[in-house]
Amino acid sequence: MSFLSSRVAAFSLLAAVALAPGCQRAVYQAKPQLAPVTAQPVGKALPEDAQVAAVITPYRQRVTQQMSEVLGSAPVPLTKNPGESPLGNFVADLQRQRAAAALREPIDVGVVTNGGLRTSLPAGAITLGSVFELMPFENELVVLDTPGPVMQQLFEYAARIKMALSNVTYTVDAAGKPANIRIGGQPFNPAKTYTVAISDYLAGGGDNMIFFKALKPRDTGVLLRTAIADKIRQLNKEGQSITAKVEGRVKVI
Repeated sequence: MSFLSSRVAAFSLLAAVALAPGCQRAVYQAKPQLAPVTAQPVGKALPEDAQVAAVITPYRQRVTQQMSEVLGSAPVPLTKNPGESPLGNFVADLQRQRAAAALREPIDVGVVTNGGLRTSLPAGAITLGSVFELMPFENELVVLDTPGPVMQQLFEYAARIKMALSNVTYTVDAAGKPANIRIGGQPFNPAKTYTVAISDYLAGGGDNMIFFKALKPRDTGVLLRTAIADKIRQLNKEGQSITAKVEGRVKVI
């Protein structure tokens, strides 16, 4: 009888719980407690901290001095724009030249996109600060050994945006496809492997150049920004102004 009584008691307890919703725990309501605001708004009205300023001042002076170094001068601005541009030609060319010097071998093609060039180079004095504004990234100059089929994908990419390349001429036909492609003055050979000087960012598939991702880059050990600054210094040392122009590397039907 004790077993039966125990079972009856258990069923009675379950029934009581099921039929008595008023006894259930209420739905949990979160009560967020926000910490008091202690930060100060940052703006021109905020007074300078003398101790912090004393620490920063020598570094600021050094950076200002370095960024003010005049590397060379340009009679007119080197501008970037959609399609072929003076600045794009200048940077693509120096990439190919610097990569050839670093690896001690000829480089077939130089590639740079407008997205990698953040501003134009001004007319007049070109400072190191100007180059940092142009190329604020720590991108390295690398070389890709690029098979013909991948080169064809590069040319199709270039044709869509009328992008110029160093040491290359081509025509964009009525269908928007690349035609009459010549590299170093010679017809493009899809069976050949070409060397391409390019930033490590683009080599890794940046700016939707995903066709390069499977290729293993060869390092030059040179930052692209350094290559640009060194080229301007070199031209200035030789008594030359910094100039570049649109040369008809891309022709559109």
